[in-house]
Amino acid sequence: MSKVKRLVSSYVKYIAIPWRTDAAAAQRVIFCVYNESDELRLRSKIDEFEIATKQNGHHWALFDLTDSFAHWLTSQKYSQSYFKKPNLLATIYPKYLEHIIASFDSFLAQHQIDEAYVVALKGVGSLFGFLKVKEVVEKLAPMVSGRLLVFFPGSHENNNYRLLDGYDGWNYLAVPITADKDI
Repeated sequence: MSKVKRLVSSYVKYIAIPWRTDAAAAQRVIFCVYNESDELRLRSKIDEFEIATKQNGHHWALFDLTDSFAHWLTSQKYSQSYFKKPNLLATIYPKYLEHIIASFDSFLAQHQIDEAYVVALKGVGSLFGFLKVKEVVEKLAPMVSGRLLVFFPGSHENNNYRLLDGYDGWNYLAVPITADKDI
């Protein structure tokens, strides 16, 4: 069985467990951790996560971050200046985070997300070099009253997450789901 299939299987086992209604925002976050080389395989199987979620009596909504930076940057008044002088980008990254939060809030309202939903985030690898996933998850998690599922290309060991295995990770107390370990 492929790693992605095992990841789906681990998710199915986890999502079948009844949800606690008194869980804090950080406890409602689920990280599906996979090797970054499996990104395309995982994307082709996202429907299986949705099916498993719905079969266990929950609703599903998918929020995609993949192109969010490109769309946001091209909408900026001085976008051409940033293309000419990319070193200036570092000064506007906080505004990018604000854009993600506002877009996510609109998404939740548009889909009338409630506590019965699993809201999945795909494309978090596209944040690499711009924002830390930790910062984004810490802002988005309290906005979701159900569960926030993060498709995370990287690694997890002892509650330490590393995005794309590219730099030092961070410690976060989300529920990790991997292909290698059962919950």
